[in-house]
Amino acid sequence: MDNVLALILGGGRGTRLYPLTKVRSKPAVPVAGKYRLIDIPLSNCINSGILKVYVLTQFNSMSLHRHIRSSYAFDIYRHGFIEILAAEQTIDNPHWYEGTADAVKKSLRYIESNNVDYVIILSGDQLYRMDFREMLRVHQESGADATIASIPVTAAETKGLGIMRIDSETGQVGGFLEKPKDESELSGFEIDSEWIRTQNVEPNGRNYLASMGIYIFNKSMLVHTLKKTEYKDFGKEVFPALIHSKKVHTYVFDGYWEDIGTIRSFFEANLSLAKPNPPFQMFEPDAPIYTNARFLPSTTISGATVSNSLIADGCFIGKGTVIDNSVIGVRCQIGEDVTIKNCVVMGADFYDHEDSTEDDKNPIPLGIGKGSFIENAIIDKNCRIGENVRIVNQGDVLEAEENEICQIVDGIVVVQKGNSIPNGWKM
Repeated sequence: MDNVLALILGGGRGTRLYPLTKVRSKPAVPVAGKYRLIDIPLSNCINSGILKVYVLTQFNSMSLHRHIRSSYAFDIYRHGFIEILAAEQTIDNPHWYEGTADAVKKSLRYIESNNVDYVIILSGDQLYRMDFREMLRVHQESGADATIASIPVTAAETKGLGIMRIDSETGQVGGFLEKPKDESELSGFEIDSEWIRTQNVEPNGRNYLASMGIYIFNKSMLVHTLKKTEYKDFGKEVFPALIHSKKVHTYVFDGYWEDIGTIRSFFEANLSLAKPNPPFQMFEPDAPIYTNARFLPSTTISGATVSNSLIADGCFIGKGTVIDNSVIGVRCQIGEDVTIKNCVVMGADFYDHEDSTEDDKNPIPLGIGKGSFIENAIIDKNCRIGENVRIVNQGDVLEAEENEICQIVDGIVVVQKGNSIPNGWKM
């Protein structure tokens, strides 16, 4: 795998994940209590033996840069790197990134300077575990110029995804449909059941193949294609053109994969990790998910009831508190007699004494105060929630505009990072 260079795309403004992306990029959004989304593709690379990695960033990237710098450093005996390529204006390129292919094109000088034959392009905001060595093997054995990782989906799941038509005799990609609006556009894109079984995958009603946004290119072909065209996006422009002139193959993946694109998908993916038998295990002995080693104390639980939940490091949970089907992030301080149901509480970047003095100390302590009740909500980092606060979407409102305290998105209450809620506040 020394012959492979990885590019991880840091994403744009992440408007569908707003307000979680108000002050950070999508890959920097916390997940599963103690990780960030960028840890997933980086860990997949490391576990697959890919140690030459560039992360392409542009929007709200400060916290992402800080996390990568503090979390990923190879020793002198491992000849690899994980480096950040921040979008920059140059004499040749006066514009910011204008799409996935454009981001890679503006990084070509770094790609060309590495002595590799293959380039793998990944998204920074997906939840999955994949051994890229197997995908590279399929790419090499097929003699392809480019390989797209794909996952079988039902017709109902095709909306918002790139759908591929496969030649059942050669396994080559013969057509590409970007984000179909309805099922009438899917005619001719059904996969052959016998062919999909040759990939050791049972269709089980999943009659279409969706692109996962994971690509392997022969380096020379990628560089040539991007230099001679003005294409901005891989899904909309590059692949629809390549399938007519180059050999584009697919690698079929049949494991857990979730594109964290909306508040609802982020919320449900996190809560699914807290189930007794989660669809995705954050820890596998042979393929762990890496993150920042924070050296926090163990969590203290004092007479609380916790069920079907994840509790990260450095937390304190008070007497009489009930936590059900929730994810509790690092350094979360929860008072007595608090109820938290179906929530993602991201925790804090610091303890109170680290960030305040007697002169400017906020009267509401960091964390969740005594007697508060929170249900179906996302509490972003560094929030101060007073005593006897009630955060519940009482009227099952689907959307509510942002105010000084919270916002409702996809029916989920989101309390923004760093907000303070006074004692007794109710919604």
